[in-house]
Amino acid sequence: MSFWCRLCRLGFVGLGLAFIHAPAVATESNSVGFKLPVLLVHYFPTNGTNIDRRATGDWGESLEFTRAKTLRQTEEIIRALEDGSRHQGWRRPDAPPTLRYQVVGSLEFLRPLPTLPRSGGRVPMTDYNQIAVEADFKTWVEERGVREVWIWAYHGGMVDLWESNMAGPHGDVSNSDRNPDDLPVLAHTYTVYHYNFQRGASEAVENHMHQIEAVLNHVDGRERTPPERWPELLFWGRFVGSDHTHKIVRPGCGWSHYPPNAESDYDWANPRAVLTDMNDWKPDGTGRKALMDSSPWGGNSLRWFVYWMQHLPGPNNGLTFEGRPLRNWWVFIGDYDRARAAGWKLTE
Repeated sequence: MSFWCRLCRLGFVGLGLAFIHAPAVATESNSVGFKLPVLLVHYFPTNGTNIDRRATGDWGESLEFTRAKTLRQTEEIIRALEDGSRHQGWRRPDAPPTLRYQVVGSLEFLRPLPTLPRSGGRVPMTDYNQIAVEADFKTWVEERGVREVWIWAYHGGMVDLWESNMAGPHGDVSNSDRNPDDLPVLAHTYTVYHYNFQRGASEAVENHMHQIEAVLNHVDGRERTPPERWPELLFWGRFVGSDHTHKIVRPGCGWSHYPPNAESDYDWANPRAVLTDMNDWKPDGTGRKALMDSSPWGGNSLRWFVYWMQHLPGPNNGLTFEGRPLRNWWVFIGDYDRARAAGWKLTE
């Protein structure tokens, strides 16, 4: 049964809250891949049969249409993330996904997001602690193995949010202000992704891209490295090809906002060609360079994200740095607690 059919079978019921139980699935890991159980949480403030534009700011479509859109985009997000985790999938179509996502539950609240005042903020901040209470994160994380929570809600200039937010025994490494008190710390690390149903799947996947970047930079020690030495770092300097400016200074593999040929943020469709070793990247810089423009990803942001992820060192990558094999970097997304407890770095 396809993922789409599984979600349709789960469905949404009730006027205020849909609560769907699913079998517990623990994170499984090996040298090949990781399973990531996901809880979906939807906040659909309604005004009759439509979404209430007074709450969302710029979205007043029907509840039925909005439900269908989030179902469709959830499928698109999972497909993109799994496709992106296929090591060198851009040239090995048979490469298996390193990450496997499984939706184990779905909750729906037909009311606005809980919020709290934010000092100096024009709009209130999403109250993630309250969402954790309403959705019972503790049960889902500690008893049902959930490792990611995907919140479908809105922005519209009405609320502030974090694209990704983490909590767990090893702290918060995410694309947020890393407030240690804005989510409950539970027995296992979990990451909350906050999507905007007013936008598309590409923007949602970009949340994951920034989380990957945050985690790999943290593991690689960028926060403890003087900015003038960032070009020496394995991930940010050598793999990405950037420095403290966040621009591409040595075309390598780029990052979410900057493909190797980009000249500014979000420059995904730039037609200019640059010499880059992206398709033969080696940490010591000896990879073969070739001209690359935006045609491999068709100038499309979502296709760029998938293409970029497929270049991350995956299982059995055969790469070394200063005499040490490169680890499967997906372990830091697929089994963060295990990697942190073991003190693992990007090299073995």
